[in-house]
Amino acid sequence: MENNRNLPSGKTEHHHKADNIPPARVSIVTVSDTRTEETDVNGRYLKDRIAAAGLVLVDYTIVPDEPDQIDGLIEKLVQTDTQIILFNGGTGLSRRDTTFDVIARKLEKMIPGFGEIFRLLSYEQVGAAAMFSRAVAGVYKGKVIMSTPGSPAAVQLAWEKLIAPEIQHLAWEVNR
Repeated sequence: MENNRNLPSGKTEHHHKADNIPPARVSIVTVSDTRTEETDVNGRYLKDRIAAAGLVLVDYTIVPDEPDQIDGLIEKLVQTDTQIILFNGGTGLSRRDTTFDVIARKLEKMIPGFGEIFRLLSYEQVGAAAMFSRAVAGVYKGKVIMSTPGSPAAVQLAWEKLIAPEIQHLAWEVNR
């Protein structure tokens, strides 16, 4: 077990090691059949947050909710130097929502706490409907993939409460 004495609350020795690596390299994927770069409020929000955090934006793409296109984009992104791939959209229960299914099939290591905690936090905002969320995260070919619902409130919640506090730590963990 790590010796966490004399470290700020909530910070572990791993967090401090992660603070000493170059800024995390992040890609954003908005899954939508209708959004454009001009109307993608989630993409704009995430770009702004990534820049404000001093992280590196490797790629930003809007892709339709088509399994083959999502799969192909994942395969393209894992060949880049991105460390974290942030998906938003396509996690619901409708026939068109396939993002979760594509990502879940590919993940080599699941990060079950991401979806669990996201749904818990979401429950505080939307009540029992939070159970419909298929937010998921894990590792595929050495890259962390995180997928959230496409509502702006969900993207903001995931960024502020789960992703931003741990993104540098995730980048360190997946590459050590």
